[in-house]
Amino acid sequence: MKIVIIGGTGLIGSKTTERLRARGHEVIAASPNTGVNTITGEGLAEALQGTDVVLDLANSPSFEDKAVMEFFETSGRNLLTAEKVAGVKHHVALSVVGTERLQESGYFRAKLAQEKLIRESGIPFTIVHSTQFMEFVGGIVQSSMVGDKVHLSPAFVQPIASDDVADIMADVALGAPAAGIVEIAGPDRFRLNELVARYLDFTGDSRQVVADPEAKYFGARLEDGSLVTDNKPGLGKIGFDQWFATAPRR
Repeated sequence: MKIVIIGGTGLIGSKTTERLRARGHEVIAASPNTGVNTITGEGLAEALQGTDVVLDLANSPSFEDKAVMEFFETSGRNLLTAEKVAGVKHHVALSVVGTERLQESGYFRAKLAQEKLIRESGIPFTIVHSTQFMEFVGGIVQSSMVGDKVHLSPAFVQPIASDDVADIMADVALGAPAAGIVEIAGPDRFRLNELVARYLDFTGDSRQVVADPEAKYFGARLEDGSLVTDNKPGLGKIGFDQWFATAPRR
């Protein structure tokens, strides 16, 4: 099977590429660095020739409201148009658990717009809604600083390791289109502020975490269930402590 992975050189894309190649499939890890650009359309038609499945794992380089909307709408339209011409049989996209509940955020408005394009494309599809990646906890810290303290909502999170995401994305790519949403999450649930405090303690970081119900998460105020799902998600195998013990230090 020929599979093209948009964003194939990124965190999830590179791991998913490895897994699919190990299972004997022809995989193109597509990104601007490899000559395939979904914003300009450069290299798309050539990369998609004879392709059975496309995985869209790309993310916007900017989270600014206008820029992120332009990225997902332009990339989505160009990619789906090229897929129709190429006769792609399955479009798989990675999105976020809670996207529809977080529309106060420009980023999540853009993700919902991307999902709408997919649903209306006529191409058989699966949208995977994932909880936050464990690897992005450090980024959450940096985006939540107020002075010298970390202000975070006490809403629930259920972080998932990128290795588990890649395993699941490879399985979804080789399966039948779901014509809807598949939800995935990590095995353990935490309060967001408690998870980050745990992370900072593990890393020897003395910054104080403040539980603040009004703290925004990438522009959106959270309720307890905003970032988690009780809709029988597929669960990863790697717990947070296990992930941290083996994660590369930066």
